[in-house]
Amino acid sequence: MKRKILYIIGTLLFFYLLLLIPTENVITPKLAAKKQFVWDRDSLWRSLENEYVKSKSLGCEKLESQIFRNFAFINSLSDEITNQKLQPSDPLFEDIGQVMFATAALIGGCEKHTEEFVELFSKVRSVIKNESRAWNLKDLNARQTLYKIIYGGRAAVEELLLQSKKENIKELTLGDDEESATPYTSILGVKIHSGDILVSRGGAPTSALIARGNDYPGNFSHVALVYVDDETKPPYIIESHIERGVAISSIYDYLKDKKLRVMVLRLRKDLQQLQIDPMLPHKAARLAYQRTEAEHIPYDFEMNFNNDDKWFCSEVASSTYKKLGVNLWMSVSSISTIGTAKWLAGFGVTHFETQEPSDLEYDPQLKVVAEWRNPETLYQDHVDNAIVEALLDEANEGKELSYYWYMLPFARLMKFYSVVKNKFGAEGSVPEGMSAESELRHKKYESIFNSIKEKILVDAEKFAKENHYQPPYWKLVGFAKKYAKEN
Repeated sequence: MKRKILYIIGTLLFFYLLLLIPTENVITPKLAAKKQFVWDRDSLWRSLENEYVKSKSLGCEKLESQIFRNFAFINSLSDEITNQKLQPSDPLFEDIGQVMFATAALIGGCEKHTEEFVELFSKVRSVIKNESRAWNLKDLNARQTLYKIIYGGRAAVEELLLQSKKENIKELTLGDDEESATPYTSILGVKIHSGDILVSRGGAPTSALIARGNDYPGNFSHVALVYVDDETKPPYIIESHIERGVAISSIYDYLKDKKLRVMVLRLRKDLQQLQIDPMLPHKAARLAYQRTEAEHIPYDFEMNFNNDDKWFCSEVASSTYKKLGVNLWMSVSSISTIGTAKWLAGFGVTHFETQEPSDLEYDPQLKVVAEWRNPETLYQDHVDNAIVEALLDEANEGKELSYYWYMLPFARLMKFYSVVKNKFGAEGSVPEGMSAESELRHKKYESIFNSIKEKILVDAEKFAKENHYQPPYWKLVGFAKKYAKEN
């Protein structure tokens, strides 16, 4: 009996050691030949925080005249952009960005103008995108001008929203109500057309990494395509999930999957392709719907948008529209820092110039129709962004994303079990296309992320009690950097 037990233990130990043998190749990422955008404006952020605190002490009466002057100035600059053909290097764009930040700090002391400011930003974004149709979006100046005004303006708006009382915030912000000939339905009070693109931010730690892990960090991590049936009118959402590849979801299932924000984008009606065929967006959505119904399309962990056999989320829109002559992502994202690239390579990424969800907001072929966000989810978005920024700083200083080596045999067994389930059309605990090693890194990343988040939330609550306002984003980054070094 004793010999039998020893034999069983020895056999199990043999297989355990066998499954410990590393098989994964060491990946040396081929970086994009570009540079990461860096704001490098710490003194500006501190001065804006000081101005915000000062504004809160002054109140509306003393601030309104300056707020109105700033609104008028922003409107006049917008009109000037509309009436002229300006190059992206024109100093006017720098002016409009600066006054947007300054105005946000003033409104902190006069919150009743918050919604006006949000609407003004929407107008500025629309004007800039219209102007950029004549630019070469592969040009660095054009790329940075769009990013500084649209991403920077969004940052100013959302910092203000987070500091405002909840009753002063509307969850729905309407943008351009672009006409469309395609079938439509109503979702949460907004008319959504077949072919519209939903860009969202998930609530998982991986979602924050997708949004922030590139040379132009953004706020969105997921892309989906809307298909509205001609006759029955229910909206179907076509999207690619890490866990199960491309799937068709109901609007209920789409919204049930945690979203921190959702933005609706629509092709401009004056695009040449839509002038020829106004139903083109509907045909694109139907193509995606029919292919997803007909075959299984795995998730593309490599992020290779030139491979049509597998799709990551952005490819659901880009690959489908490309077949009908519309090339979305006029400027693709790049990943040029070695630490960020190594971490992403550890999850299976092999292509470091790719289609990031956030970039669609800057694409002049698309109009922003609407956006949903609320204070609770917006705050989580900011906290998650700060954590990823701090972790990627550590990565770019040489910190590796490792995993618990002794768990590898168990992960490989789970991977084998998942492969069997995948063969029968079911989801496994290790996603199709993801290695056991990548799954272990993912779990380690989530563990580090959640540990830092728990500590940040304590620091943020303490800051709010002591200062009577929420810590701004740059303060959250400071908290996160402190704890990232400890992990």
